[in-house]
Amino acid sequence: MDDSVFHRLYEHYHQDVFNFLTYLTGDRNQSEDLMHEVYVRVLRAYAGFEGKSSEKTWLFSIAKNVAIDHFRKKSVRQKHQFDQFDWEQSELISSGCTPDEILSLNEEMRQLLQVLDTCTGDQKMVIVLRYFQELSIAETAETLGWTEGKVKTTQHRAIKTLQKKLNTLSAEGGR
Repeated sequence: MDDSVFHRLYEHYHQDVFNFLTYLTGDRNQSEDLMHEVYVRVLRAYAGFEGKSSEKTWLFSIAKNVAIDHFRKKSVRQKHQFDQFDWEQSELISSGCTPDEILSLNEEMRQLLQVLDTCTGDQKMVIVLRYFQELSIAETAETLGWTEGKVKTTQHRAIKTLQKKLNTLSAEGGR
């Protein structure tokens, strides 16, 4: 991979990839560390990139794998034993935004991000890719290595879960 290709990929997509990782981890510093790993993998893997997908979905796919690896390692470290990380069922609880960042968000967005942290990993990734990164169903499926049907089903379940939890939060007075 020549430097100009790497720089072009970085310039065009680094902010989107960083935002994606930040939504998943809830930690800007951790996302910066993970970004480094994403671009190390990009350097290693670009020669094998065949152009069957867009560069953007390819980068998101790498970022997704880096995030999964991060949560697996974190899960193993916390349990002090190897226990298969169940990405389908596990919740990705992030450390959250800083107090200043929370104050700058409007109340509705703050509640949405709070509730999003309680969704399964699959649901969280679909919502972030579809609504925060604005990928299509097809691009999301390609990024995650899923069928479009699985993306639609997961999205539908995630929206129902988010609505239910937001309604509960609202009924409790936003606590």
